[in-house]
Amino acid sequence: MTMHTLRVFTLFSLLFFGCDQAPKNTTPAGAVDCISLENEDITGVATCKTVRGALLGTRFASLEELKSVIQIEYHDGAGTSNDGAFVRVRHCSSGREVVSVLEAGIHQGAFLKARHEGAYGAQLNILLNSPYAVTHRKELEKMYTLSRWRPERFGEGDLAFFDIAKLTAGNINTPELAFKNPRDSTEKGYLNSFNHITTQAFITTCYSEELADFIADTHERYLHPELITGTFTEALVNDLEEGPVDNYVDMINNEWGQELGKQLKAKYGINSETDWTPELLANYLNDLQSYYSWAFQIGFKPYRPEDDVVIRFSEKIDAVMKGLK
Repeated sequence: MTMHTLRVFTLFSLLFFGCDQAPKNTTPAGAVDCISLENEDITGVATCKTVRGALLGTRFASLEELKSVIQIEYHDGAGTSNDGAFVRVRHCSSGREVVSVLEAGIHQGAFLKARHEGAYGAQLNILLNSPYAVTHRKELEKMYTLSRWRPERFGEGDLAFFDIAKLTAGNINTPELAFKNPRDSTEKGYLNSFNHITTQAFITTCYSEELADFIADTHERYLHPELITGTFTEALVNDLEEGPVDNYVDMINNEWGQELGKQLKAKYGINSETDWTPELLANYLNDLQSYYSWAFQIGFKPYRPEDDVVIRFSEKIDAVMKGLK
């Protein structure tokens, strides 16, 4: 293989998420039975104990408070390079437990560098160390398209997963229940939780839990590799917006999103050939809102098939999944 051929192959093989080999999660897939301790009394002040299933990062005032709700287990790697090190994060809610495992690996920053700076060494490194990304590049490309604004392909006002999360937050119609805790209305409140869960649910439904987990892990290890070892500075621990509280909450919400994605995939019989009609998308989004309503004890205005955003996003999903655009 000539250097030019290798370069071309590398460029076409790389994807724009941070990617690594498939996660080595030794925990059985799916939620398992457990004993949970949520407070079912929702008449008082909104706290971390009044949330079921999905978490709200804004309900936690410290990492120690978060540890009262989830379990964090650090496992050392071999030698000084932390090879083989990983963190396992567990959350038990309403009798079901989800587990997220994060280990060292290439993160999305390496892919951003390879894409935007054209660093050939970085491209070759990713090609050699991320066979999962190469073999699943078509699926990853499609999910990348759905997670980004692409007005040049889908017209002005193109929608992405984040927009759906933002619209869902805007559909909350019980402010007296939703905003007992003022921080919940900030970007790190409902919006952040909806964004992680919605995105992971769609990826799992469209393809698989493995693909969703792969994308989630490469994102979470990007800025804070110390999530794997727990060696945080005091300043980072105290940073509730971007520190370990935020990241560990995201890891748990990713897992709940995957569980939802599997359930909705089975409910609607969704596969890569499914026609994403406005009716299907509206039902799917309303099912997500039903889960949020149960988890956070709040109400929502429903999505309707005739809503402009539902029509436009259903057209985008349909075109992307069928390779029409």
